[in-house]
Amino acid sequence: MKQYEQQLINELKQYNIELTQAQLAQFKTYADLLIEWNQKMNLTAIVELEDIYSKHFLDCIRPSFNVEIKGHLCDVGAGAGFPSIPLKIVYPQLQVTICEPLTKRCTFLNVLVKELGLDNVWIANERAEDFTKKKRESFDVVSARAVANLVMLSELCIPLVKKNGIFLAMKGSSAENELTQANHAIRLLGCKFEQKDEYVIDDATRINFVFRKVKQTPMRFPRMFSKIKKEPLVGRTTNETVKND
Repeated sequence: MKQYEQQLINELKQYNIELTQAQLAQFKTYADLLIEWNQKMNLTAIVELEDIYSKHFLDCIRPSFNVEIKGHLCDVGAGAGFPSIPLKIVYPQLQVTICEPLTKRCTFLNVLVKELGLDNVWIANERAEDFTKKKRESFDVVSARAVANLVMLSELCIPLVKKNGIFLAMKGSSAENELTQANHAIRLLGCKFEQKDEYVIDDATRINFVFRKVKQTPMRFPRMFSKIKKEPLVGRTTNETVKND
């Protein structure tokens, strides 16, 4: 067994997650396909196997150490399947819908799902603001990893979350500043801050935010993407906080 595989096993064991040989084989196939397809299209800048296991696979699974990921997850802008596919491998009972606007990435994702033998995974080749028209407030968990700034991301993702469900935003070192800017939007769209997980991978800071849906999102959201981009939902002051609501 390769060292990076053993490191993944050891890390997950600390959280009482025991990977089967079948799951390890799925991760291996995933990594191989990612490297193969990355030669044809831009899926990831991370191409070394050791880094794929630590910076992609483990990083994607990490939110489940602190919050239960269950029911039906919608992954917005998943790209090469992050974080939803690693989570699906570890938690096979999880239902997954991936909303990805780029057709070429959806082609990869469909091949990936087939090769990994995953069931209850659906790929929607749509923009999030269009997808919401059909699947508004349908998901227990909505995730997004390194897609857009938190203000824009909140408007794209929170309308998809069921009441009492969670919005999981996986961010980098600028996350705290983004949260300050996004507080007004998060409250307006029906969520409140629940928890933060901050950690370091190879000197890079990662911050995961979990927001809980406490009320329905007003029907006027999300707006057209051009409007979201041009007129972000930033309050008159950025000092207000959702943490103490």
